[in-house]
Amino acid sequence: MTTASARVLTWSELETDHPMDLIDRQRIVGDRMMISRVRLHPGFVVPQHQHENEQFVVMLSGKARFHVGDVGGDASEEVMLVGGQVLALASNVPHSCEAIEECLILDLFSPVSQGTGVDAHARA
Repeated sequence: MTTASARVLTWSELETDHPMDLIDRQRIVGDRMMISRVRLHPGFVVPQHQHENEQFVVMLSGKARFHVGDVGGDASEEVMLVGGQVLALASNVPHSCEAIEECLILDLFSPVSQGTGVDAHARA
């Protein structure tokens, strides 16, 4: 189904990119939000970053460690996210991620932007 206001997309038919080592990503970008299906391989690390996007990290399977807030700061905390949990990150909150085991994640971002934290740390 494809109309001016609706479309059906199939993950297996979407292009996969690899902006950093140990990550496979597919994205669907709309007018006001975007969703990424992300597979993180064990050992993947994205350093602390922040962005204006609000972000929901929907952990479908696997286990990853997130640091939320300025590392070493009073408001910093470590969050272990496992399958079935969602991490809701407000706009401009510093955060980082390390995959402890293979993870399958849906990342929802609003507003849309060309870059996310993994794009900021992409391979040269």
